[in-house]
Amino acid sequence: MTTETTTAPRTADDAERVAIPPRFDLRPRTTDPVFQAMRRFTRATEEQCLERSLMELVKIRASQINGCAYCIDMHTLDAEARGESHQRMHTLAAWREAPFFTARERAALAYAEAATTLDHAAIEAALDAAEAHFGEDELVALVWVVAMANTWNRVAIPARATPGRYTPGRAS
Repeated sequence: MTTETTTAPRTADDAERVAIPPRFDLRPRTTDPVFQAMRRFTRATEEQCLERSLMELVKIRASQINGCAYCIDMHTLDAEARGESHQRMHTLAAWREAPFFTARERAALAYAEAATTLDHAAIEAALDAAEAHFGEDELVALVWVVAMANTWNRVAIPARATPGRYTPGRAS
């Protein structure tokens, strides 16, 4: 049986928030070989040839589609810490209608959406369109970043990872 718990508000103006308690906490498992492999996978994708701001937008968008509150919170905090505008993050879910994204970012976001939902025809179309904005190494890097974001979403969601615990620049 689970009980609801409240999380600490980020600001004094925040209303009391009710959170679903975690099913299990991944943090004590940091010595687990699979967890360590995922961390290495994450670090390797972050060392790819893509600009960091693009990677954060893609990770946020994949996490939005998957409904992973923890990952949305983490990636928006990381993006903000790296100077991403609130306006772009607030309109990311409607990026097609917002004028704030470059053609390169739009191509990456289209691929991220198609790959996250595993729409085969959309993946093909998105990659075909992305070839105008990305070299082959960059396309491969984009595929890895989206795969990594989706993999973490598929771990954090069943774990019920609690948003509000992450601090940019500190290992989580």
